[in-house]
Amino acid sequence: MTEPAGPVGEPPPDPFLRTRIVPPARPAAYLPRPRLVRHLDRALRTPLTLVDGPAGAGKTLLTADWVAGLREPVAWLTVEEGDERPGVFWAYLLGALRGCGALGPGPLPADASQVDGRLLAALAAELDASGRHVVVVLDEFDRVDAPEVAEQLEFVLHHAGPCLHLVLVTRTEPLLPLHRYRAAGGLTEIRAADLAFTPEETVSLLELHGLNLSVPTARALVDRTRGWAAGLGLSALAARESPDPEGYLKEFEAGHSAIADFLLAEVLEGRTARTQDLLLRVSVLERFCPDLANELTGRVDAEPLLVDLHRANAFVEDLGQSWYRLHPLFGEILRAHLRVRLPGLEPELHRRAARWLHRSGFLPEALAHGAAAGEWDFAAGALVGDLAIGGLFTGLRAGDLTELFSGMGPEARTPATELVRAARDLARCDPERAVARLRRAEAGLPTGRFPEECLADGLPDPAAVRLSRTLLEALAARLSGSPTRADEAARAADELRREVPERLLEEHPELTALLLTHVGSARLWAGRFEDARAALTAVVRVPAGPSTVLPRQDALGHLALLDHLTGWTGRAERRALAALAEEERAGLAEPSGSGLARLVLAAVAVDRHEPDRAGELLGTGDPASGHLAPGGRDPVPAAGRALVTARLLLAEGRAQAAAEAVALPVAAVEDSPWASGHAAVVTAAAHLAEGRPDAAAALLDGVSGDQPACAVEAAALQLAAGRAGAAAGLLDGLRAHGGTGPAVAVRAALVRARAADAAGDAATARKLVERALLDARRERLRRPFLDAGAWIRPVLASGGTRELAAGWLTPGSSARGGERPSSPPPPDLVAAELSGRERDVLVRLAGMMSAEEIAADLHVSVNTVKSHLKSVYRKLAVNRRGDAVRRARELELL
Repeated sequence: MTEPAGPVGEPPPDPFLRTRIVPPARPAAYLPRPRLVRHLDRALRTPLTLVDGPAGAGKTLLTADWVAGLREPVAWLTVEEGDERPGVFWAYLLGALRGCGALGPGPLPADASQVDGRLLAALAAELDASGRHVVVVLDEFDRVDAPEVAEQLEFVLHHAGPCLHLVLVTRTEPLLPLHRYRAAGGLTEIRAADLAFTPEETVSLLELHGLNLSVPTARALVDRTRGWAAGLGLSALAARESPDPEGYLKEFEAGHSAIADFLLAEVLEGRTARTQDLLLRVSVLERFCPDLANELTGRVDAEPLLVDLHRANAFVEDLGQSWYRLHPLFGEILRAHLRVRLPGLEPELHRRAARWLHRSGFLPEALAHGAAAGEWDFAAGALVGDLAIGGLFTGLRAGDLTELFSGMGPEARTPATELVRAARDLARCDPERAVARLRRAEAGLPTGRFPEECLADGLPDPAAVRLSRTLLEALAARLSGSPTRADEAARAADELRREVPERLLEEHPELTALLLTHVGSARLWAGRFEDARAALTAVVRVPAGPSTVLPRQDALGHLALLDHLTGWTGRAERRALAALAEEERAGLAEPSGSGLARLVLAAVAVDRHEPDRAGELLGTGDPASGHLAPGGRDPVPAAGRALVTARLLLAEGRAQAAAEAVALPVAAVEDSPWASGHAAVVTAAAHLAEGRPDAAAALLDGVSGDQPACAVEAAALQLAAGRAGAAAGLLDGLRAHGGTGPAVAVRAALVRARAADAAGDAATARKLVERALLDARRERLRRPFLDAGAWIRPVLASGGTRELAAGWLTPGSSARGGERPSSPPPPDLVAAELSGRERDVLVRLAGMMSAEEIAADLHVSVNTVKSHLKSVYRKLAVNRRGDAVRRARELELL
């Protein structure tokens, strides 16, 4: 337009574009957004409002919708190119103020290039004196880049007093002294994050376009567009033309759409060649900093360019600490543009990024870019050389890493790639194939250490590769049931730790934790309980962290099984609950790890004669199904599940099914004495139940006193088969084994009591039963008494024995019953068993909160709350909410 040049007091001679001083019309598909309108209403309390966002964020239409509902006069000005000349800018702004009735007739600037200070002072004074509140909206204010205009505007805003409220709608932060307004509480800001559409708003917006979209699909679309208004609108228009609108919105190609045309025109075009080149190259990155961007461009100018792009709201988001990322859609479009403009460059950019990220200590991102570049030797070498191969087994990024290396072809044949393949085989429970790969990896390693120049080129240190290999050797030994090989791996690891940098061991505690867990599991399989306990306890002592959650949980599950196998029922339960609590804190998928914690809880439930709970924990509709997952080929949980299932079947009177359950093969290189012993006891019990005492006795002759839990049950069966001498021999052998818990002591006392009763020594039998009752009551062990046979009933019904059994064992303790004890367990036991989250739920339960209210208050799901409630009821031996609160008060838990 021609700049105004008439004398002071006259309007400019050229046409005055009045379309610039009225708000734009809102389209038919415009969605009112009450939450933002309320935000703008509150902004009227401050002198200045900033609506700042990228192109197409919906800034202008939002502001126009807001001013349409105001009672105050609104002066609207859409700024255009050329308005950086003060005379032009103020001529239009004065015209807008007069057009809305906020000002009377008066002078206009006489010169397009400057403005008389007296005119601005007069303007401010007139606004202040009017006593009328006026809203001034300057749309697209980012087009004004003249500092003097910003200074003049700030002068008028400052001196006009409370009658003037200024709204700046802009893509960039204006030159006004915003810091002073922020400090004084005089600035209201609506930024890109505020302007972003929520999933619910997106559903409503698409309905205006005639599209019915589910909230989950809308949420996915919002994630992809970051709630960007123009992206949503353009997507909706394109989806209307598709035969499958919802499918289109899930999978549309951003690089070949109207969105691409919009962003390329609004953001990329018009930028300098250096800026365009920078944006195209960093599009291959999830995030980037100036140094990484320089690595990809080969220049050193990334920092000022990125700062300018962020300030310009050019879809470059500041993550803090000098890191940035591109808007997801913008990144997609730039990558498509990169392949057209610079074909074949993308793999090289990924290669450069991978090496820079690895040198800078960003391993996960380095692996991703190495894989994207097809640099498998580099990616595998980085994973193994950094001692990070344990990440394939920690339950956190295991799926991501497995997927990342799924594209690795057979041409990659370094020791590191062989180890990655072996790890994938082990994750699929295929130790035989994994061991063959481990042998090839070892054969390909040089002796000694690499020269420093080789390490600088990114080749992994052989010591780090060998230490990573010991982890896989230990896991292969565990899955194969070979404690000998597990011990060899442990010894090799102890030597290799001295050869790798301490920093790597500190950064990856999961490697040591996983290795010790595997070694402990293999030793447990071998029946070397104390050696296993030492290794597993060392894992539990590893500091808790995201990468050590799964090995700690697995170790706790193994320790719980150890406690159960040695007769410490209560301790076994507490460890199993601790393992599940570890799982819950980490948010791991259920079930996770080996599943031992739930197996142990099921075994405890069998010992306490809680068959329904045992079946629920086993997760089988029919315990005879023989299903051994979770745990796969891992022999310890496989044998554990078979034994617990068999014991539950025996308790239900299904002897043949129990024998079949323990007959299921468990693949292992070496036999397990406790697994074999318990299997023999279960099978012998089945033979005895079917009237074959000789067959039972033949099996029991092979049970050794080295396994006290097996020995005491074998003694009971020998006595039932009429072989009192053999039973006494087994019981005498128990005295040589210390460290056995109450469950073993209870069964041993009952065997001796039965022998005494059979010999006519009723007094000794009663004393032994009383001792058994005292030990069993603390642990709530009911199954040993139900398995003892008919001889015990009159003993339990007499004198002091009856009092010891009353309430928790009798009445209602028949094999057909399943009632929980009617008296509360000891307070100290309950207090130790209740987890912190269960206490939280119990407190809220006492406050009369519903499950839904408790879930909302604790920020967990309702199902999680119900699981906690079920556990609390069980531990307090109640069935209802009110009883739980009453009993908790009795036990002083509340």
